[in-house]
Amino acid sequence: MNDIISPGSSPRRIRQNNVAAALRSLYTFGKMSRADLARSLGLNRSSSGQIVGELTESGFVHEVEESTERRREQSRAGRPGILLELVPDAAFFIGIEIGVEHITTVMIDLSGKVQSFRTQAFDAQVKSVEEAVSHAVGLSLEGMDNSVLKRCRGVGLSAPAHVDARGFVSLAPIIGWRNVPLAQIAKAALPFDAPIIIENDANAFAIGDSYKHGSSGVTLFLLMETGVGGGVLIDGKLFRGAHGLAGEIGHTLVPGSGGRKFEQLIGREALVSHYRAATERKDADLEDFLSDVRDRVPSAVTIAEDWSRHLAYALVQACRLLDPERIVLGGSVAALYPMVSARVAVYMAEGQEIAFPAPKIVVDEEAEFGSAFGAACLLHQKFMSPGSEAFSSEDLTQIGTADGEDPPSA
Repeated sequence: MNDIISPGSSPRRIRQNNVAAALRSLYTFGKMSRADLARSLGLNRSSSGQIVGELTESGFVHEVEESTERRREQSRAGRPGILLELVPDAAFFIGIEIGVEHITTVMIDLSGKVQSFRTQAFDAQVKSVEEAVSHAVGLSLEGMDNSVLKRCRGVGLSAPAHVDARGFVSLAPIIGWRNVPLAQIAKAALPFDAPIIIENDANAFAIGDSYKHGSSGVTLFLLMETGVGGGVLIDGKLFRGAHGLAGEIGHTLVPGSGGRKFEQLIGREALVSHYRAATERKDADLEDFLSDVRDRVPSAVTIAEDWSRHLAYALVQACRLLDPERIVLGGSVAALYPMVSARVAVYMAEGQEIAFPAPKIVVDEEAEFGSAFGAACLLHQKFMSPGSEAFSSEDLTQIGTADGEDPPSA
């Protein structure tokens, strides 16, 4: 059904909501008949037809013939019907992740599909914020021509940082940022005008997973790289807490560890440093460690066993507070979990005096996209949200693919 509109809403605002709702319905349900779309919007055929007419004329929606398979499923004979469908390349959304050791960029289309993906090694700790953002924006736009750029409807940027609603970073300890107006810096780095959203990397990761799998109930997300970020989704919505820091179990102090935090015990840097010390290989990296765990090399297995114990302890504490139905592990370090999942389960069982319900623990199957995908999804979500400013114009063709000035080249 359409979003509730207050009686005092202006005709323009009602129209904006209906346009966005129509796009959301087609995104959520795929191809739809005009009658089905009208029902999903809670509008009569005439009012719905006006919205459809605007969207088709502007290039966001087009008509397609009903497939034979669909007619067979619905036990219908005769001529194929006409369905409405999103035009995927009518709009694009860019997502950027600035990590400690890498930059990842993703571009998705109006249907939410990934159209391009790039990742590059980058040491954010030795670069200024401006240098990092400029490099990230350049990587995200590399090779794009103006015909694609002019259909970019927003850029999302994620980082391992404490971010407020204005896109201001108060602290990003792992990469050394403090009191940074990141949204302003990103806006200045873009060679064209577009909405920008700044988000914590773990929160963006959570949103991206919900786009791929949907979300109901309580889900805990752990993004495990050099640091360990956490995010919480409740019925598909981010739970941020009073100050936007909910879910950050990576910063929790571990008893008996000499004052160390979880991320100092289960993060990438901890694993690699322990592995280098055990093997006396100064150039060893995470992939070398994971390979040795697969091959059951004793030194690597011992480190993996300790990691399993620390991760289990962290998850037990989180489960006692949140009681999640599902825990999603992401980031490069998550690749270790499938090899030691049985040990984690044993340690979790030992750490509970009473039998708490066990959540389902899964590893993100597209870890290489990371939170960059979620950052792009945030703009996709904003584009289709009620009252989206993207549809404030009375003439949708002004923001469609047919008209409008090309933005300057990147």
